[in-house]
Amino acid sequence: MIQILEYKHIPFPAYMNQIELEKTYLVKFIPEGALQAKSEEILDVYIPVSKDHPTLRLRKRGRKFEITKKFPVEEKDSSCQNEHTIELDEEEFESIAGVEGKRVRKVRYVFEYEGKMGELDVFQDGLKGLILVDFEFETIKEKDALQTPDFCLADVTQEKVFAGGMLCGKTYLDIEPFLKKYKYKRIEL
Repeated sequence: MIQILEYKHIPFPAYMNQIELEKTYLVKFIPEGALQAKSEEILDVYIPVSKDHPTLRLRKRGRKFEITKKFPVEEKDSSCQNEHTIELDEEEFESIAGVEGKRVRKVRYVFEYEGKMGELDVFQDGLKGLILVDFEFETIKEKDALQTPDFCLADVTQEKVFAGGMLCGKTYLDIEPFLKKYKYKRIEL
């Protein structure tokens, strides 16, 4: 279970905050069966457009809509995030979605790997060829125990360039210098 804590950054006592523990990997190859798993298209709009790394995300995931503020618990550790999410209805989403924002679209496949749920993100449009996988954890001990899966090239959890707020509005060519650092080979589906 994800730990729920009182949200202290907004002066409204009714707001709650989740702590998200995760690891993010560059994918070397698609794990067997992952593309047959449940999937849904995700559209993220990050605002404001003026920030290099926007932390406010508007999301459409299938028929679900939400707005999320996400930021690290400790400035230097992206694997542990404060995450505050408010569910929206479609009308609310549509009225906000028209704002100027940085967009990213991906198809997410949710699959099981060694008892953990993996989220395989296959990026679309300008980021086509980039595939990342996230694993979320309930405890730091559990997170630290996960060894890099064989289908993963590198743990990029701490690499700011691979955060959603940094990928939004970018193309594959924009991030290619960072991918070369890991000898990442573009994966076309």
